[in-house]
Amino acid sequence: MLLALGFALARGEPFPHGTDLAWSVVAGLAGVVGITSLYRGLAVGRMGVVAPTTGVMAAVIPVVAGFVLEGVPQPAVIVGIVTALVAVVLVTRAPAHDDGRPSGLQWALLSGLMLGAFNVCIGQLSGESAFAPLVVIRLVQAISLAAFVLVARQPWRVGRDVLPMLLVVGALDMTGNAAFILATQSGQLAIAAVLSSLYPVTTVILAIAIHRERLTRSHIAGIVLTAVAIALIGLGTATL
Repeated sequence: MLLALGFALARGEPFPHGTDLAWSVVAGLAGVVGITSLYRGLAVGRMGVVAPTTGVMAAVIPVVAGFVLEGVPQPAVIVGIVTALVAVVLVTRAPAHDDGRPSGLQWALLSGLMLGAFNVCIGQLSGESAFAPLVVIRLVQAISLAAFVLVARQPWRVGRDVLPMLLVVGALDMTGNAAFILATQSGQLAIAAVLSSLYPVTTVILAIAIHRERLTRSHIAGIVLTAVAIALIGLGTATL
C-alpha cells in the first residue's frame, strides 16, 4: 500500500472517486477473499486440483465479462485464449496420487470466483490512474485481514527471518496488479486476464531452474502451448 501510494503521488494521480472508488473497494474485498481461499485450498487440499481450478476460473470469468462488455475479439484471439486455458491446466497439474487429503475443490471454486471478480472490477476502472486505486484496494484488504485476525484470534506476529521475503512479495504483487490495471486500460479485459493467468508458467520455470524440480511432459506441453497462445493473441490483437 505504501509503495502504491508513493508511485501515485509521484505520478500525480488523482485519488479514486465515484465509481472508481466503489470498484476499488469491491476489488479489494474480492481479492482478499480470493487469495486467502487459494492459500487455504493449497494448505488443506491437493495442488493438482486447487491450482488449475483456480487459475482457469480466474481467467474464464473475466473472459466472459469481456465478451459481454467489449465484444468478441478476432478468431485468432479466441483460439489463443482457449490455448492459454489449456496451458494453465497442463502447467499446474501435479502427479496424481491419493494421500488421503481432501481435494480442496470448494476452496478452489471460491478462490477462482473471487479472483475472477477481482479482475473484472479492475477492468471497470476509468483509466485516470493505475496506482491510486491500488492504495484503496490494499487498504481495504489490510482492514479486512486485520478484522478477521482479531475476530478469529489468529496469530499475527511475523518472524524477522520471514519479513524481508514478505516485503519482496508485496512489492512484486503490487507491480503485477498495477501492470494488469494498465493492461486493461490500454486493451481488452479478456486478453489481459488470459495473459496474466499464464503466471504459473513463470513459477514452474523458476521451480525447475532454482529448486531443480523435475520437468514433466505436462509442463513441457503447457510451456509450449503458452508460447503458442501468446503468439495467437498477439497476432489477433495486431489485426484489430
